[in-house]
Amino acid sequence: MLRKLLWLTLLCGSLGILLLAQQKTTTAPVSSQDLTKTEDMTKFLVTLQNVQAPVLVRDRNHSIVNGLLQDQFQLFDNGKEQSLTSVDVTYTPISMVIAIQCNALADKILPQVTRIGAMLKPVLLGEQGEAAVIAYDSHVRLVQPFTSDADDITKAIKNLHSGSTSARTLDAIEQSVYLLSHKDKSRRRIILMIGEGRDGGSSARPRETLAKTQLTNVAVYWVDMSHIIGKLTEPAPDPRPNSMPPAAYPLPGGVPATPTTVDQTYGTNGYSADFVPLFVEAFKDVTKIFKVPTGALFTKGTGGSQFTFATQRGLESAISEISDQLHSQYLITYTPNNKEDGGFHKITVDVIGHDYKCDTRLGYYMSSKFN
Repeated sequence: MLRKLLWLTLLCGSLGILLLAQQKTTTAPVSSQDLTKTEDMTKFLVTLQNVQAPVLVRDRNHSIVNGLLQDQFQLFDNGKEQSLTSVDVTYTPISMVIAIQCNALADKILPQVTRIGAMLKPVLLGEQGEAAVIAYDSHVRLVQPFTSDADDITKAIKNLHSGSTSARTLDAIEQSVYLLSHKDKSRRRIILMIGEGRDGGSSARPRETLAKTQLTNVAVYWVDMSHIIGKLTEPAPDPRPNSMPPAAYPLPGGVPATPTTVDQTYGTNGYSADFVPLFVEAFKDVTKIFKVPTGALFTKGTGGSQFTFATQRGLESAISEISDQLHSQYLITYTPNNKEDGGFHKITVDVIGHDYKCDTRLGYYMSSKFN
């Protein structure tokens, strides 16, 4: 009898320990790391609910059209008309990451680039704007966290120096997107890339990086220094006839190389209508994306613009043109009513009753294609 009581006591004690352990397991507090993961996932899912399309409207004379109202716009997502949540016609405060190529090839150009710091705050950011500065070569480094102090921005850019020969452009974009993803969604999220329109040595991949950029509603603007770097580093001219097409040459000094100015100067269409099928095909076949210049891929894919420069005046003109666009865009927000459609979603915008040209992002990909 005593032995049975002893076994019963031990059995009850073991059950009690098991129940206590189970209770501790089910009521254990969530760690800060798990909480962060949960918050990040929530933010990611919320981002998918809304799409932002920056729209620049021009008339037949290529002049910017202002003063339009929400009910004058029609937006189609994969050909399906959408109900617009809002059309912001007022200037929205900007959060901008300025990513500057600082490798050895840019050594002779950096003095020109470092002189633009003073014009960034009044021209691009406005009174409520803020900027962070990233430098990239074989490494991507944050040289100035977000600040509204124009002197800090200017000082950070002035203190840049050249480094290795690599240019991890995609990694710089990915780091910029990460920084901007923590900014309030009510602000415009902008990346200003100042560097060559190609990548060299990044661990990030174009398609995934572009998808992150689109899902975070970041617009990329690019001031391409490829022409001037090529001019400074090219070998002696070949005496034989040159077979390069006219549009491959830099434009005259002080003229930003947009598709419009290329068209006006050389009679070509730059990356206009022909770029859309190329952009779509790039995402169907991952190998084709490497045939699309990085600068064109990210500016066209996010609703930004690409410029080039060969002189200090040309660089300043490009910055001023970007400022004009940012201050004149309509920011259209909508919740797609066809989210079940996988793959690429093409965006087109029209102004009802007018023959206006609406420049916006080409479209976006639903994230399910990248899981």
